[in-house]
Amino acid sequence: MKKEFGVYGGQEVPPVVIQALNELEMAFNEAKNDPAFEQTFRYYLKQYVGRENPLYFAKNLSERLGGANIYLKREDLNHTGAHKINNTIGQIILAKRMGKKKIIAETGAGQHGVATATAAALFGMECEIFQGATDMERQKLNVHRMKLLGAKVTPVYQNTATLSDAVDVAINHWVENIEDTFYLLGSAVGPHPFPTIVRYFQRVIGEETKAQILAQTSRLPDIIMACVGGGSNAIGIFQSFLEDDHVKLVGVEAAGKGLDTKEHAATLTLGKPGVIHGMHTKVVMDDNGKISPVYSISAGLDYPGIGPEHAHLQDTGRVQYVSATDTEAMDALKMLSRTEGIIPAIESAHAIAEVIKQAPLLPKDQNIVVNLSGRGDKDVESIMAYDELLKT
Repeated sequence: MKKEFGVYGGQEVPPVVIQALNELEMAFNEAKNDPAFEQTFRYYLKQYVGRENPLYFAKNLSERLGGANIYLKREDLNHTGAHKINNTIGQIILAKRMGKKKIIAETGAGQHGVATATAAALFGMECEIFQGATDMERQKLNVHRMKLLGAKVTPVYQNTATLSDAVDVAINHWVENIEDTFYLLGSAVGPHPFPTIVRYFQRVIGEETKAQILAQTSRLPDIIMACVGGGSNAIGIFQSFLEDDHVKLVGVEAAGKGLDTKEHAATLTLGKPGVIHGMHTKVVMDDNGKISPVYSISAGLDYPGIGPEHAHLQDTGRVQYVSATDTEAMDALKMLSRTEGIIPAIESAHAIAEVIKQAPLLPKDQNIVVNLSGRGDKDVESIMAYDELLKT
């Protein structure tokens, strides 16, 4: 079977799903070549999501670290508080075009769930969100937001009851209801064409960033950083710079409690080629080739796989992938909050942690852009729990 990203990608799914994926691919290709579809998508990005969002020069943080200049791409300022809304708006317009009546989605940290429920409410679609029970407990605010927006939130109790398990259940539900249901996948993962579709709708991040940094500095940045779980915010900002070889691209995944423990989600750092959720990619596995449970303080990064394009970009050397521990991410969250008055999502704080490591080592004329993929409102309870644990 053809792979879209080197040896990665493909469609490792039952025949009934292949048929639905082919229908989806055909509809997507027709839509993206239709100027009216693109015009509608851009209209809602501007008038509803609030794009374009700023590329903000973080002067205080830059001075605090004493090295490179740091710029924040403010996806946290989007309606619903993260980059996820870009993709959900695009996919729901596509679902309406295909005549689908129901929307289902998976969510970990809840931001994709909230964005899906928001777009479903906007376009009058029935909506069901699958979320691991563990994630529901640590993201209570987002669960209530989804319900307030009219979505049904279905808890998933199997295995670790986190994002990977929610994806399993969502896919099974889709297979059973494939005629009238549209599966709105939230990250750049899954069988083809999902990674390509998500990349297409998130490309706006990189497009804006490139124009904005050129307007502000008259040159491209030296480094771009983004956190990586499944990989949608990172692939969105990286897309416009992949051909600019002198721009260093860095993805930051979750090292959890340490790479020397089993409690991490560092797929690209410690994973191996394998199959998960209908795609060939890299996967965290045990010695017997079984998918291992993963962990991160961030509900949005604890996924045992990775988008297949990221696996390919690592193999080709175009993107460097590193990791940050829970402690490093939480320290970074607090530093950004106290220097710039911006509370980032815990996911985004992993990328800030890498900035804290690298910026002081670079000359003052170097520029780093960080994709601030979401805001930290949803994480306040997790932050409080973390602080209480430090006291014990």
